[in-house]
Amino acid sequence: MKNLLLASITFLLFISVSAQTPAPTKPKLVIGLVVDQMRYDFLYRYADKYSVGGFKRLLREGYSCENTHINYSPSYTACGHTCVYTGSVPSVHGITGNNWFDLKENKYVYCTEDITEKTIGSASKAGLMSPRRMLTSTVTDELRLATNFKSKVIGIALKDRGSILPAGHSANAAYFYDPSCGNWITSSYYMNDLPLWVKQFNDYKLPEKYLKDNWATLQPIEKYSESDVDDRPYEDVFPTETKPVFPHKVGEVVTPSYKILAATPYGNSFTLKFAEGAILNERLGSGTVTDFLALSLSSTDYIGHRFGPNSVEVEDCYLRLDKDLEAFFTFLDEHVGTGNYVLFLTADHGAAHVPDFSKEHKIPAGVFPIDTVMKQLEAKLKEQYGEGEWLLSYENMQFYLNNKLLNEKRIDRTGFKQTIRNFMLQQPGVAKVLDLENLSDELIEARMKSDISNGYYPSRSGEMYVLFEPAWFEGMTKGTTHGTVYPYDTHIPLLWMGWGVKHGEDHSDIHMTDIAPTVAALLHIQEPNGNVGKVIKGIFEK
Repeated sequence: MKNLLLASITFLLFISVSAQTPAPTKPKLVIGLVVDQMRYDFLYRYADKYSVGGFKRLLREGYSCENTHINYSPSYTACGHTCVYTGSVPSVHGITGNNWFDLKENKYVYCTEDITEKTIGSASKAGLMSPRRMLTSTVTDELRLATNFKSKVIGIALKDRGSILPAGHSANAAYFYDPSCGNWITSSYYMNDLPLWVKQFNDYKLPEKYLKDNWATLQPIEKYSESDVDDRPYEDVFPTETKPVFPHKVGEVVTPSYKILAATPYGNSFTLKFAEGAILNERLGSGTVTDFLALSLSSTDYIGHRFGPNSVEVEDCYLRLDKDLEAFFTFLDEHVGTGNYVLFLTADHGAAHVPDFSKEHKIPAGVFPIDTVMKQLEAKLKEQYGEGEWLLSYENMQFYLNNKLLNEKRIDRTGFKQTIRNFMLQQPGVAKVLDLENLSDELIEARMKSDISNGYYPSRSGEMYVLFEPAWFEGMTKGTTHGTVYPYDTHIPLLWMGWGVKHGEDHSDIHMTDIAPTVAALLHIQEPNGNVGKVIKGIFEK
């Protein structure tokens, strides 16, 4: 199938840049590669099965920052992608979650929603998006500014937020996936029509071809010794399945939606193939200035949420991704040129073990029944304070208080907060309930306090933060999630390879916010305007 796909989309590819050209005085292309939900340990857990040219090549030729952590909360996708490219934290860049209750707009909002724009590439509303809610510049913006907008910047991801936020405000394009039709689309924020090569790529209907086959394991299933047994009751199932076991009959759920593609390893293959088309057809890395491809692989997150980090499905996903990366790196060598590009690979967050898996092995863990507890809390508040919508929202582990109602009823806010705190502390799995408006007074470990403070933007955050005990999370009885300040969510891989990067390892404390200023230093450009990170000096060849 792979050979068929390669042959069939050859018509899209222009003449490539020769790999034999001398090494430039600056990189021709920067590739930022974010692997959604990649825990740090996945870099080594499956290493015996990895190929020589994928993750192992990054470790063999590149520079690995082994102790890189997210330094804010909540550790969600939109926050992570924004942090990587802004060098900043939600308290500055304003992206406080995938969704939040906006106190200025008095409504729920999605991080990239923008009803002033139109979808380009389909008839759906999936393209009503822009980066306007992001309040700072990105390193991709700074590259455009530094070259008087001669550099090309393109974002690509199945998820709109994984493409739009990294590409920045001034990008040439941000492409993302519309599962209603299986096409790559964009927003009118960037253009009024898709380029011809994107239309041709869409016309080939690759999702149908990928999903024609069932998802079977890459290797014989008995070799997946780094994973739990295949059939576990706390793993979720695909539509039409009764058990979460291989082979997964994903081809049976193509119609009427192509959404299922994202929850298979084929979503990563599809994304990387589209990225190759962008490099060749947009001639990224072939000009006199540096270009930037902001690339995110989303399927690892969809698979991780559904099955959990100890599943055969996650292991198979990373074995397949490793082979896809080997092919992609070879493509870059051939079409951009070895030594002509610099690449970094990281993640936007990790993930927790499935609580029932942990408990089977006598490790404390649990699922917090948020819906039930919220109903009980609302009843408690009405009992004590009278009828009214006392809470505007609970989002991102935060309570948003109805301050207008509190003022009208002349309710003491300090006492009201204490009522919530007392109630929540009686619930299993709750470690602390913190007053975000007076966080400096809270007794909490210093790093956690700093991370929670870094996530607080007053008009987009709640007033109270629920800190769960380690290995506890909200709501999900099957699969897993992320978002906390604990290392299973915050410890991420960070590897660099290519132009200007030496081989080595760094075990010092490094934060996600250090990525953007390091890229800026490599390119000799200004760091993003809200940057709080520091340059990782060890990666530099000289």
